[in-house]
Amino acid sequence: MPFLDTPDGTRLYYKDWGTGRPVVFIHGWPLDADMWEYQMPAVTEAGFRTVAYDRRGFGRSDQPWGGYDYDTFADDLKAVLDHLDLQDVALVGFSMGGGEIARYLSRHGGARVSRVALVSAVTPMLLKTPDHPDGVDAGVFEGMIDGLETDRPHFLANFSKTFFGVGVFSAPSSTELMRWTGDLAMRASPKATMACVRAFGETDFRPDMTHFRVPTLIIHGDDDQTVPIDVSGRAAAAAIPGSTFTVYEGGSHALPFTHAERLTTDLLTFLKG
Repeated sequence: MPFLDTPDGTRLYYKDWGTGRPVVFIHGWPLDADMWEYQMPAVTEAGFRTVAYDRRGFGRSDQPWGGYDYDTFADDLKAVLDHLDLQDVALVGFSMGGGEIARYLSRHGGARVSRVALVSAVTPMLLKTPDHPDGVDAGVFEGMIDGLETDRPHFLANFSKTFFGVGVFSAPSSTELMRWTGDLAMRASPKATMACVRAFGETDFRPDMTHFRVPTLIIHGDDDQTVPIDVSGRAAAAAIPGSTFTVYEGGSHALPFTHAERLTTDLLTFLKG
């Protein structure tokens, strides 16, 4: 399996398929690069070079004790782009992966990047604060960490229901698919899983949003119970002039799975535009 070394010596696993203009997929919490099961093959077949990597602490990458902050995540993304010498890159970030993109654009000046897609992303800020009163209460994130510390498999199984938008009488994805994503989540280290809750829950990306200076596509479900659309998708669209904002009516957080075909089509339209 291919690996690369980051500046602090952490080894990251990555997959690199096809030829053409590169598209780098950045996964969400608590999954890994395999979550792009439905998008990467189709985008590769459409004539693009597709790359996805496991964030430090997740999947097949190293599990260091530290480095679970967005400055480090942005440096890890830079290491991927530099190692593969990618140019004219499209970045596609899901959920907490949108934070990597925002911090990379500000911290590294958007080098090598020509367009960006944010899917169910945590940007520009989730946490409720005095100057961000519509955000998510800090107790929600503390409760997530407590649940992970007490019984990580149980917590993740319950979290999956919210993630996928499972209702009393409806399940937009199969039990097997949800079980598989739970298996991906359990490959991560417990330290990384908990530390990343603080990272995506507490990081303020509002200053980073002014660095989005390339064509940007924002996609969000209006029934996202994990990353609410008003404080994320709609706020990001307002913060990025000229961005394209697409709302998936009734969509939960798990759009790469529940709306796989539509998302792939929208991404390809954007990538070819």
